[in-house]
Amino acid sequence: MSACEVAVPGDDWCAGLAEYRLDDLARISGVSSRNIRAYRERGLLDPPRRQGRSAFYDDYHLSQLKTINQLLRKGFNSAHIAEFFARMREGHDLAAILGVQQAILGGGGEDGRPAAAALDLDPDCDEAQRLLSYGLAELVEDSMSLTHPAMAEIVTRSADQLSYVRMILRVVESAGGTIDELSAVLVAALEDAIAARYGAGYVPNPEELDDVAGLIDDYRDLGIAIVTHLLDQGLQRHMVSAVSNYATAIVARGQWKPADS
Repeated sequence: MSACEVAVPGDDWCAGLAEYRLDDLARISGVSSRNIRAYRERGLLDPPRRQGRSAFYDDYHLSQLKTINQLLRKGFNSAHIAEFFARMREGHDLAAILGVQQAILGGGGEDGRPAAAALDLDPDCDEAQRLLSYGLAELVEDSMSLTHPAMAEIVTRSADQLSYVRMILRVVESAGGTIDELSAVLVAALEDAIAARYGAGYVPNPEELDDVAGLIDDYRDLGIAIVTHLLDQGLQRHMVSAVSNYATAIVARGQWKPADS
């Protein structure tokens, strides 16, 4: 049974999840490739989606790995954890947990993502390797493509793609810690809201899942809107200052002189 089939009764809920190859999943999760394979063999981790000879994992697998690590740290052995996941797959009472996972993991993906245009970028260059390491690009048949459609559209229409890529890397490398902290604040606010509405540790009834999913979607969308608004305001302030400084510098350097009266 695949992760999609386990997570929710529908067949297509995983369509919006990010997908990872084994090495990418190992890097993101902090679990070695060897241990991931071992978890699969012991029944702890759901099988990946297979396409030809390639295996693809998604955010549900990443969530499973995090759960496995937490349970191991609490002293549970692999047999106990395998039994827990088996009950999640088969037990009616745990269907609500899986429905909440769908709402959390399935809401942030791009539905029907169009095929990305190849970048005019040497896959072996430093910038390309950094894009790959951050999960911002993928290498397909020796061509680099950005994984985010909006970024890909902007960069590929530029005649100077390298400068755009360098801008992306500069922002990502500067904002990584800040964005992670903001994300933690937003998720903590969501957890508090769910606890206030349903009680701490409460598992919603099936008829309440739509309400829970709506709350999760609202907090996700609201968080993105807040950060986007603040970033837009900050960009406007700094762009105004930059234009002013640029004009002042031109005059100060004597590159512009007033016309003779």
